[in-house]
Amino acid sequence: MNPVLVLENQSPEQIAYLGTWLKNNNIPYEVHNAAIHKQFPESINPYSALAVMGGYMSANDPLPTNRQAEILILQAMNNDIPVIGHCLGGQLMAKALGAKIVASPKPEIGWMPIEYTDDSEVKDWFGENPTNKVMHWHYESFELPHGAKLLATSPYCHNQAFSFGIHLAMQFHIEVDEHKINFWASDDEEEWKLNRGLHESVQDGLEMMNGIDSYMNKHKKTADAIYSKWLKLVLNK
Repeated sequence: MNPVLVLENQSPEQIAYLGTWLKNNNIPYEVHNAAIHKQFPESINPYSALAVMGGYMSANDPLPTNRQAEILILQAMNNDIPVIGHCLGGQLMAKALGAKIVASPKPEIGWMPIEYTDDSEVKDWFGENPTNKVMHWHYESFELPHGAKLLATSPYCHNQAFSFGIHLAMQFHIEVDEHKINFWASDDEEEWKLNRGLHESVQDGLEMMNGIDSYMNKHKKTADAIYSKWLKLVLNK
């Protein structure tokens, strides 16, 4: 099969459990990092699927790679090539589909609750018994594009995941593993420090690390279900 194209929007970045899952399933993939390569591929044609990762920037920022990512997303969608977006990646998917990216009702950082809608696609995407806590790091969120199905919500930010045909956009980071969370927990971002004192939806590094034992196993099982569904059409060819 052709490789999966993975877009990283910043450096350093870790595709974390997504990379582990692809390797475990013998799926070839190619990573393009905006900070290292300065631009993304011009065409989706050499690839079997597209994964767009997170990043510290806004989807509204006038960055060439933001617009290149949107072009690739639309190319993929127009050619029935499955797309998945993680946090900023989900926002870029929404923006490519004409939806607005706005300030989140509350920022979410750390292990936050998630609730699933009663849409029939929920079980198909997230599995029989999905996690009720997901890892977040975002200050903005996406509005729901026309024609999309809302699959998940949270008390702090209503739009958590939507499907658009064979494509999935998430506001959260289903790709995290233990190493990535430990890396994030050591961050010294000033905005994070400020918001920890303002919002119950923002955890500190210790709370993030303490949640690994409680939530990570189920989080990865949910990731397994999501990634399997995302590449189902590709793998069945």
